[in-house]
Amino acid sequence: MIAGFSITSLLLILLAGIGAGFVGYAVGASSLVSYPALLAFGIPPVLANASNTVGVVGTGIGGVMGARKELKGQAVRSITYVVIGAFGGVAGAFLLLKLDPSVFEFAAPVLILLSSLIIAINPRGRMQAKQAAADATAQLKRATTPTAPHRPPEQLVQPMSQDSWWVWLGVAAVAIYSGYFGAGAGTLALAVLDAAKIGPFHKINALKTLIGTGANISASVVFIIQGAVDWPAAIMLCIGCFIGGYIALSITRKIPANIMRAAAVIAGIILTIDLGLKTY
Repeated sequence: MIAGFSITSLLLILLAGIGAGFVGYAVGASSLVSYPALLAFGIPPVLANASNTVGVVGTGIGGVMGARKELKGQAVRSITYVVIGAFGGVAGAFLLLKLDPSVFEFAAPVLILLSSLIIAINPRGRMQAKQAAADATAQLKRATTPTAPHRPPEQLVQPMSQDSWWVWLGVAAVAIYSGYFGAGAGTLALAVLDAAKIGPFHKINALKTLIGTGANISASVVFIIQGAVDWPAAIMLCIGCFIGGYIALSITRKIPANIMRAAAVIAGIILTIDLGLKTY
């Protein structure tokens, strides 16, 4: 036994982390796997959510490191989004810890259903398709225009001075949500940045990662300081998420995206019903 967990339980949490890392890479919803897994081992909802935030933080750090090319030339915006994410994460974490635990227990089924609906609507996939169509059109135009340069011009992110006033409010709201619960937060951030026409998909996808990483790290610091982390579970979950994210690329190449998305949506709906029946 390690801090109340048997070796078997810790290995099962590790497996849940691998599944969460895989699902997080495939459809952006790791918490749909990791959070209910922690609940299944008897961890109270608020403690499970805080431990889950700490457990999946490594995924965001890895994503930021992998997106250095897309973030090049965006130093000011990157710093700004990390700061907004950090403050939002702290706010969300304090909301989770300071409000009555029953508030989160009542909100969790609704938040899980929301994240499932976001995955079903699939704004990320729509943005990728739109970007692919734009790239194909530009390539065709270059091919049929003799004077067109052989090297395509780089698609840039618009200056922050041109952002609409509601963009920063949207980014802040997503950051607060990330600190409070977080499932589907990345897709929400993508939707906000795309609606604001910030830039091409691959660049706003990198910016989205910054927002979530800033929020998760700052929220994790709050949870750690407040003693709201089940460390054995969080550590095993973190290791599992890293493994799952690492192996996901080779596996997802063989599985149609629609099948993975449908499975995540169905799992989210089942979890919503289960938690709803227990809570309400």
